[in-house]
Amino acid sequence: MKLPLVKPIAFLAISALLLGACSREKKNAAESSGNPNKARLQIALTDDPGDYQAVFIDVREIKINMTSDTANGWQTLQNVQAGQYDLLKLVNDDDTILADVDLIPGRVHQIRLVLGPDNFVQIDNRLIRLEPPSAQQSGLKLNIQQDVKAGLLYKLTMDFDVAKSIVKTGNSKYILKPVIRTVLEAAGGVLQGYVKPFSFQTAVLVFRGPNDTVASTYSSLINGGYRVRGLVPGTYSLLFFAGSSLYRDSVITGINVANGAITVVDTMRLGQ
Repeated sequence: MKLPLVKPIAFLAISALLLGACSREKKNAAESSGNPNKARLQIALTDDPGDYQAVFIDVREIKINMTSDTANGWQTLQNVQAGQYDLLKLVNDDDTILADVDLIPGRVHQIRLVLGPDNFVQIDNRLIRLEPPSAQQSGLKLNIQQDVKAGLLYKLTMDFDVAKSIVKTGNSKYILKPVIRTVLEAAGGVLQGYVKPFSFQTAVLVFRGPNDTVASTYSSLINGGYRVRGLVPGTYSLLFFAGSSLYRDSVITGINVANGAITVVDTMRLGQ
């Protein structure tokens, strides 16, 4: 249900509280219009605990295969957060995002996690190098076999089972044989729509209650489009803060969002 337009002064107190949220999103203004032809994939690393002080893995690359060619269909993902990660800090549903990329819609067949040589386990305050099997020099292949659709945000969680992944040999060496469970799922739903006029940017705030703002973005100067992904299922409202003093702020309430679905909001035409 669309409410009557409200005078700008009614939003001043709320605006002051939420300005920080909008500012953080402004640098990602391109995301506001989104790319309806691409799926967005986040790859996260988490851990099932093991009986060690720390377990460090050396993440170098992540590759993806969205073809049936298991030999030549691989592509290296850009902007992977390479580095050394302590898996034991990623327990109890904590995780860290290793990659955040746009993909052409289709089927994700396999992911390849490429590790470097600097993998260690800490036992009795000693760091002991983990020796990876020679067969994993080209990366550990993980079968996914799931589709991703345009316009949606997906999260691929790599759940690293530390207890099963570290093997002690008879000569007191430790070998890293990664055992990883993967879960690929749509990360909530999507809200998208347009704001007119689009000769200026409009701040768009998504909230579930008067003081519960869950996301914010800006409309595009190209077409007035905005897109907010990764919303948990539920009912939301949108606040529109006009970027011109000639136009009034507005609100839309009662917007239902479902997991793995795109909800298209009626075009907001700001009044003067």
